[in-house]
This record gives sequence, structure tokens and C-alpha cells, in this order.
Amino acid sequence: MSSDSGPTVLFHTRTGGLSRADLVRFAARLRKALGRGRGFCGLITSDAELRRLNRDFRGKDYPTDVLSFPSAGPDALGEMAISIDRARAQAGEFGHTVGEELRILMLHGMLHLTGMDHERDNGEMERQELRWRRRLGLPASLIERARK
Repeated sequence: MSSDSGPTVLFHTRTGGLSRADLVRFAARLRKALGRGRGFCGLITSDAELRRLNRDFRGKDYPTDVLSFPSAGPDALGEMAISIDRARAQAGEFGHTVGEELRILMLHGMLHLTGMDHERDNGEMERQELRWRRRLGLPASLIERARK
């Protein structure tokens, strides 16, 4: 993937009325703002697929909401996979739309693709996620919710 390639968003599941074009535009916005123009690939798929990926790559046999796979190369950020099933459940739980939840998950995955790791960085990713969430007009982030 060259540095001038935009984000690719693949949909391996039905999105039930969500605007795919809006999600692709949001991905392009993340690419420009956080990725410094480097491309990435985002997969919107099912719990079953996220469970398989989580098991195969992390040794954890359960579905999760977002997984990130950073690239070793300088031109592309990497790939992320997001569960639309988790997004629907979490949107209902936290009182916002599925589209907003997908954007929260995409932001979280993007921060991981840029090298951040909330499990090891003494709160830096949390601060960046809060900053970007506010800038992008998104509801509470994953890290904020985990602390409540």
C-alpha cells in the first residue's frame, strides 16, 4: 500500500441501514488527521469473525469489539477488524447510535495502529483518545468506559 492510498473499509456483514459512505469518509478523516496520510484497512464484520481472529492471533477464544494489526512498513498503518455485533450491543448499552460506536471503535483501533497501547503507556493513549474523541464529536471512548 503506498502512502497516497486511502483507507479501505471492507464490509463482511450487513450494516442494517448504516451509511457505509459515512464510515468510509470518517476513515479518510482518521487517515489524514491521525495517520499522517498513511493508509489502513478496516474490516467491519461479525462476532464470529472477531472471535476467530482473537483466537488465532491473541490466543483468546471470545469475540471482542476491535482488533488492530499494525504494519511493519513505513507507508501503511496496518489493519483493524471491528465487530458490528459488539458495536450494536455497546451502542445500546451506552445510549448512542451504532454509527457512533463504530466510529469510537475505529478511532480506538487507529490509535493502536499508530503505535499506542493503553495497557502499557501510563495513560497516554487514554489522553489521546479523549482529545480525538472531543475533536471528532464522539461519545465516551472505550478506555473512559472501562474505567467507570
